Amino acid sequence: MSTSQSADDDKPTRRRPGQLEAEVMRVLGAAAGALTPGEVRDVLDPTGALSYSTVVTALTRLHEKGVVHRDRGDGRAFRYGALSDPAGLVAERMRRLLAREPDRASVLRRFVSTLDAGDEQVLRDLLSEPE
Repeated sequence: MSTSQSADDDKPTRRRPGQLEAEVMRVLGAAAGALTPGEVRDVLDPTGALSYSTVVTALTRLHEKGVVHRDRGDGRAFRYGALSDPAGLVAERMRRLLAREPDRASVLRRFVSTLDAGDEQVLRDLLSEPE
């Protein structure tokens, strides 16, 4: 799950925004228990090309967003566990973006207008479900 390789050579390409966080969430979600940053890095990139500090930064941001918990491990490193899944992370990102916009109705209207028919129907079905 390390950075993707370009088809023409062996140079890694940059992840798109949010991709590392989603990958970290998948690793944490699949783990039997909380993991250290080093353990997360080893699952994401067994070659060691992904830096430890990059993983720590991603985990810290996920903790600040409230989608992972962290506890002090046996040593100095924190252990992290998922409180959400990758879909929850995307939903939280969407909620934060919407919260910044004063004209939410326009944003939602435009968002819905960009959905394909299948996704629009899923949204309609979700909205019509009893609470």
